[in-house]
Amino acid sequence: MAAFANAYRRAFESHPWATLAATNGTMSVIADGLAQAFEYRKNVHSGADAVWDAARSGRFLVFGVGMAPLLAEWNQFIETRFPLRTQLGRVSLGALARRVAVDQIAFAPFGLALFVGSMGLMEGHRSVESLGQKFHDVYVPALLANWQVWPLIQLVNFRYMPLRLRVPFTSTCGIFWTLYLSLLNEYKEHDD
Repeated sequence: MAAFANAYRRAFESHPWATLAATNGTMSVIADGLAQAFEYRKNVHSGADAVWDAARSGRFLVFGVGMAPLLAEWNQFIETRFPLRTQLGRVSLGALARRVAVDQIAFAPFGLALFVGSMGLMEGHRSVESLGQKFHDVYVPALLANWQVWPLIQLVNFRYMPLRLRVPFTSTCGIFWTLYLSLLNEYKEHDD
């Protein structure tokens, strides 16, 4: 494990965006794979067709890779704009709370809109009406669920994770979040 951690650190230091893109893309595919395995099992038990959707996993890979640079820059912004340490070297709980609040008020709705919009486009929703329906079906339930889960995760992330590990940490926690989004996205897609 130490060898892997050292390799990751070296890769991050030399190519941060590429390292984060590979990490985030991989975690997104794992999450969608878990979602599809869950759906597969459910479909097999109900007698419905159970087929692996490689294109769907590909969409999650593209989204995960594409989001990594944006996440890297956002984390850098949070780090520099809201320093955690006071002049005495103590952690400021107020600064930590501001980090989480700014993340959840500014970035979470934006990132979720990117997810819904890009997934909709990659799924073939080309008209404004079709994409609007996708947002209507998925965005608000996902945003409300986000606000129930992610503030605590980001509290831990912003307090304890060094900058280079923030995207991998959220990607790891995000396996379950992406599992939820994947299932919600697929459910709404089939519901239509």
